[in-house]
Amino acid sequence: MPKVTQEQANARRDEIVNACAKLYETTCFKDLTLKEIGKATSFTRTSIYNYFRTKEEIFLALLEREYDLWNEDLSAVLEENEHLTADAFAEKLARSLEKRGQLLKLMSMNHYDMESSSRIENLTQFKRSYGRSLRLVTRCAEKFLPAMTVREVQDFVYVFFPFMFGIYPYTYVTEKQREAMKNAKTDYVSLTIYELVFSCVRELLAKFA
Repeated sequence: MPKVTQEQANARRDEIVNACAKLYETTCFKDLTLKEIGKATSFTRTSIYNYFRTKEEIFLALLEREYDLWNEDLSAVLEENEHLTADAFAEKLARSLEKRGQLLKLMSMNHYDMESSSRIENLTQFKRSYGRSLRLVTRCAEKFLPAMTVREVQDFVYVFFPFMFGIYPYTYVTEKQREAMKNAKTDYVSLTIYELVFSCVRELLAKFA
């Protein structure tokens, strides 16, 4: 059997992650299987195990890629702006996440199961991308809001990142959920990702406006 080059291995890995991303648009995590992901690739299902041993590892790789894409936008905010007011920074952060619905959807999943079912090398690779997001948001706060102390920047980051885990459930509501809330006479205000993020960040940074 011919040896697979690193370039070919990377291409196959990307194809698996792409297949997972596509299927995840219409199939929930619980119902999505390695078998179904394998059917959506151009090579045999058993070949998947050369790259990922569990579906959780595939989802973790997809989440890593989403963080990398967000990191590109955060880097652009840093590089393209010399000064930003608190409101302007809130707007930039909200716009950067407005495009990352897949990231927010994945974040709303059970991270504990996803990470505990992945090998340490895969988890370490993911944590690099996640860690870069933390550093980039920190650098943005330090650059654009110099009046913030080190503790205030840290507090902002560690309030904002946990908040992100709840964005998707509050902005994407199914018809079944709407009907249940109506039956329960529970009020629901429909907000976009941009509106929810901008409102949150603006409130967190209100004293620096």
